[in-house]
Amino acid sequence: MKSLFRLLIAATCLLASSAFADPSAAELLKAYDAVMGPVNFEAVTSMSAHREDGTTRTYKMKVLKAGDEKFRAFFSEPAAVRGQEMLRQGDNLWVYMPNLKRAIRLASRDSFQGGDFNNADVLRVNYTADYTGTIAPDAATPDAWLLDLKAKTTGAAYDHVKLWLRKADQLPVKGEYYTASGKMLRAAEFSDIKDFGGIKRPAKILMKNMLATQRFSTMVMESFNIHVNPPSSKFVLDDLGK
Repeated sequence: MKSLFRLLIAATCLLASSAFADPSAAELLKAYDAVMGPVNFEAVTSMSAHREDGTTRTYKMKVLKAGDEKFRAFFSEPAAVRGQEMLRQGDNLWVYMPNLKRAIRLASRDSFQGGDFNNADVLRVNYTADYTGTIAPDAATPDAWLLDLKAKTTGAAYDHVKLWLRKADQLPVKGEYYTASGKMLRAAEFSDIKDFGGIKRPAKILMKNMLATQRFSTMVMESFNIHVNPPSSKFVLDDLGK
């Protein structure tokens, strides 16, 4: 009887400890993707690029995402880029130029509209597919998990990423983005947490350029709707410009 009682106590303690166990790196990556790049969404966002000479240029766009492989952006501001569109199908990226009436290939790691995000930062958020990671110790941020990520695909935005997620809700706090040689290219700060009708996420990302330190860009979500199912016809080259 005492043995049975001890077994029950041990089982209860095991269940309790597992219920409060820290998430794995893979689980944290899935949480990041679910917040920053959910399966389907429609959003209105703006990016402001701050240049070395003190000038700022702001781009406004509507974006659509369907599944893990399809993304489309429609630019409405400024007037110089009105009518431009960007399309991603898997690892392939294009920008449609209305003055040329044709689409031009893009590279994932090229600058997004001349700002401090790259194309993959904006058009591809799939860290589960692109990175393998471990949880690294970080005494400086006891309230956050530090994910140390290494790229496993050339479609990844960076070779090496350090990403901090709050322990309270697994939302991103900051990120650091590196080359394979260890040079830091960019550093991000995630802020202004908002509930967009069923999904809570940062509404603002500040991206600092660590190579040209007078440059930085901000991305601000004005709306973000996950209750959509964009048709596949919106993600083909022939539909660009229509």
